[in-house]
Amino acid sequence: MRVTENSTFRLLQNNLQRINKRMETLYNQGSSGLKLNVASDNPAAIRPVLTTRSQLRHIDRYLETMGVTSDKMKAVDSRLAGVEDVLQRAKELGINAINSSLSGDDLNTIADQIAQMRAELLDTANTSIDGKYVFAGYQENTQPFSANPNYDPAAYNPADSTTWPYIYNGDANPTQLEIGPGEYLEATLTGNELFLGVSNANWANGSTPAGGQPEVGRVDIFSTLTRLEEAVRAGNFTDASGPGGGVQQQLANLDTAASQEQRLRGQMGGRAARVDTAMAHQATAQSDLKQLLSRYQDTDAIDNFSAITQQESALQAALNITAKVAGISILDYL
Repeated sequence: MRVTENSTFRLLQNNLQRINKRMETLYNQGSSGLKLNVASDNPAAIRPVLTTRSQLRHIDRYLETMGVTSDKMKAVDSRLAGVEDVLQRAKELGINAINSSLSGDDLNTIADQIAQMRAELLDTANTSIDGKYVFAGYQENTQPFSANPNYDPAAYNPADSTTWPYIYNGDANPTQLEIGPGEYLEATLTGNELFLGVSNANWANGSTPAGGQPEVGRVDIFSTLTRLEEAVRAGNFTDASGPGGGVQQQLANLDTAASQEQRLRGQMGGRAARVDTAMAHQATAQSDLKQLLSRYQDTDAIDNFSAITQQESALQAALNITAKVAGISILDYL
């Protein structure tokens, strides 16, 4: 086969174009830090790169959601500590009322202090974070607790929630947090369970099949404080059928309320620890995926510089050869 000078020149020109294209690719990789800028750079890496990026987006969403929820859970824990403090101080006042020879005015002063503690408890029960009520279940935009306008101390019935001093306007659905694909945990406490002593399973539209009666070992904390105030104000220390049900009985209910709150606070602490563990797990997975993604798409600066140097040398050699071939004329053969 005869090889003409035109054929040789075209071959050299194609080589120059190929080297220039390779140089352009290397320059782009060096400036962007990525060796995978377009699909043609490495077609086999497209699928794993896209899959990894999708997984990273999911992890980012999990971490953001869990981070916000973790902060809220810590804020709720501080509110629960306030509830414990209210119950402890109310108990101290009740004991002081029983153990001291106090006048009617003194008892009224203690009763007023208990009323202030009940108001403090109401503020805690109606806590909102970022504009959302934390103890209202799914009804985050509804203030969970309000005073019962029909409350009558003489008609109070612990088995009928409609006679209690405060009404719960939320629902029995604690907020669920997704900490992994298909894995959820309860991130909040509902007001009916924490403050009224009625479990989520039994609370329905403001009452239970038993009419709102707390389960065994639980009490309505608002009723306990309200009736303690009534008993102290009336000077009724032991008569369970008298005003407020007697201070002694309400002190026992305060102990039950403290156990109720501590049990639920312990559950929240366990869930908060689970969230922290899940966040650590997701952060580790995120780090591993970023390392995998880097292996597919990130440029090694040293390798890139070395490749550029080699291509520059190849380009210079090709230019020299092309220049010599281009300088050949028919006179060289005469």
